Amino acid sequence: MKKIHTRMKRHYRIRSHNNTYSFFHPKPALHRPKTFATEEGAHRWAQERGFMKGTYELKAVKQGKRLEVAVNKQI
Repeated sequence: MKKIHTRMKRHYRIRSHNNTYSFFHPKPALHRPKTFATEEGAHRWAQERGFMKGTYELKAVKQGKRLEVAVNKQI
C-alpha cells in the first residue's frame, strides 16, 4: 500500500507512525443478537415481529442482566 502524506494523516487524525492499512480497510461489524433489560420488552419485540408464544423462549445473557429472544428450532 502506498504511503499516506502527512497532511492527509493529520486530516484523518491518524498517528504518524501507525500502520494505516487498518484505518482504510475496516473489518465488517459483527451482528450481535438483540438483548433486552426486561421480559416485557422482549415479549413486546417478539410479538411485533410476529413470533407466537410457543415459538420462542427468553434466554439469560450477559451474566443474567439481559435477556435474548431465542427462536425454537423445529425439525
